Amino acid sequence: MVTRKPKRKHKLRGQRTHGRGNTKNGRGGGNRGGCGMGGIDKHKWSWAMNNDKDYFSKCGFSPPKRTRIPVVHLYEINQQALLEKLEKAGDKYKFEFKGKILSTGKVTVPLSIKASAWSKSVEKKLSETGGEISKIEV
Repeated sequence: MVTRKPKRKHKLRGQRTHGRGNTKNGRGGGNRGGCGMGGIDKHKWSWAMNNDKDYFSKCGFSPPKRTRIPVVHLYEINQQALLEKLEKAGDKYKFEFKGKILSTGKVTVPLSIKASAWSKSVEKKLSETGGEISKIEV
């Protein structure tokens, strides 16, 4: 038969205070740090973090999840065209991107771009070099 660990109460028989210091110390819930969840954000914090992590975050405000749109700059597309990493159709380099095109940098070659979104100045920069931009079909 398995021998179980004896109770502390049995061990402390014959002692008046049962290891609690003064006789008055064992009275009431204050000796164990409060009743129930009292003191959970104070002296019972380590217990809360180990055993009930959702105690503080199960209600209240939580900010919405942000969805980031992938972006690419015009100078990056231009650089790919110069290094001949893009497919050439006629006299224009074709580039397709499911995200937003930003107008940072200069365009030196004619580009034909299909994208989900773009800034206003992208159209101006592309038309100066003989390029075009259109919405991608999803």
